[in-house]
Amino acid sequence: MMSQSSLKKRVAALKLPVEYWSIRCVQMKTDTLCARQGVLNPPCTTSDRGFLVTVLNEGGVGYAATPDDSHSSLQAAFESAMNWARISGKYALFEPKSFPRTKAHGSYGSPVKKAFSKMSLARKVQMLKEVSSELKFDERIVDWSASLMNQSSAVHYINSDGAYLEQEFNLFQPDLSATAHTSGQTQTRTLSGHGVAKQSGLELLEEIHFEQIAKRVAEEALELVMAENCPSGARDLLLAPDQMMLQIHESIGHPLELDRILGDERNYAGTSFVKPDMFGKYQYGSKLLNVTFDPAYHGELASYSYDDDGARAQKAYLIRDGLLKRPLGGLLSQARADMLGVSNSRASNWNRPPIDRIANVNVEPGDSSLEDMISQVEKGIYMKSNLSWSIDDSRNKFQFGCEWAQLIENGRLTRVVRNPNYRGISANFWRNLTAVGNKKTNEVYGSMMCGKGEPNQAIHVGHASPACLFKGVDVFGGQK
Repeated sequence: MMSQSSLKKRVAALKLPVEYWSIRCVQMKTDTLCARQGVLNPPCTTSDRGFLVTVLNEGGVGYAATPDDSHSSLQAAFESAMNWARISGKYALFEPKSFPRTKAHGSYGSPVKKAFSKMSLARKVQMLKEVSSELKFDERIVDWSASLMNQSSAVHYINSDGAYLEQEFNLFQPDLSATAHTSGQTQTRTLSGHGVAKQSGLELLEEIHFEQIAKRVAEEALELVMAENCPSGARDLLLAPDQMMLQIHESIGHPLELDRILGDERNYAGTSFVKPDMFGKYQYGSKLLNVTFDPAYHGELASYSYDDDGARAQKAYLIRDGLLKRPLGGLLSQARADMLGVSNSRASNWNRPPIDRIANVNVEPGDSSLEDMISQVEKGIYMKSNLSWSIDDSRNKFQFGCEWAQLIENGRLTRVVRNPNYRGISANFWRNLTAVGNKKTNEVYGSMMCGKGEPNQAIHVGHASPACLFKGVDVFGGQK
């Protein structure tokens, strides 16, 4: 890992005749282990290191990246960035004085109790094989897998205003999957829709009872394959936190990204139904809806102290009592739109510039217990674990499928049904929020693969949410 003194020495030796510059150094290592059908796939370890140079000069901004820390390569990167700044200055979207600059000094570290390296490779392999045997407890389980992914990274940031930031992250994702087949039907059950991912160490395995829940995952796959198809029609919909993760992500997170609202993504990832003049006026959801950007949430996947432009990250309400308050826009987008945003300017790696990204976007808990929410439903359905998603290019109309569902009849959970789906329009769906679960129902999930930007950036995001109840949602079954 590069030290502060080492990075400063490299910079001091460069010729930097520009108005402003910054360097972000990223060092990353990813370990992946997977056992499928009881057979260990080849263990995979990747490592990566490189530098992103940002230059503000002659009225424009330029970027250049290099994996080589030699003097000649860093100098060449600066010269390339200077050239791009000169070119972009002719077509600038903002005044150079509005470009984000910081003098901050600070650090961050993921809350890890037991490092991934503290367990031997042999023990990890043994554990995955043992878990695999629990998944394959019945001949009708035709495919099954267990995996562990650990990603550690160190990010160093330095600029010409004297800032120095050092942040270390450890992202851990265990996963399980079981596919059952019988009588022409096939169903798959996973570990919360592949959403169990946090800033953590191996202690997460104990927290989720990884070695104990494998058989339950497989049993639920069998239960699904024997279940009837999900009925169709308007029903009250109770969403578990592992499906709320996707609902928040697609119909709140992406629509509120300020660069998307300003039109930056429309030729690739789409635009947004949200417009700048809606903030402070638009009733996004019912008064029960409170949504926060919370980079300090303990252990959530996208927690950090500073974003990749060096801005200090703090909790802020995006939606309060249902009213739209603030977009997901970093300092540069805030300057372009003349709006207050948050510190969410993030890059996926050293070879990408930071852009506005979803980070930790959470629904704040309410005061309803799960039992209370179920008891008030006469005709409804309870869905868990995302399976599929589709949403239009303005992030308004959506259709989502889940792995698991149970009917709610006269205030009680009854039959399990397969192929559950629901659809709606963001502008109406959140206004039909009628109950928000309390802290006991609140759970934390995350995804490693949120895509956006050209060239594409796949980045990690976090979502914490309680269970939530919605009235009168269009529910339907999949292929019978």
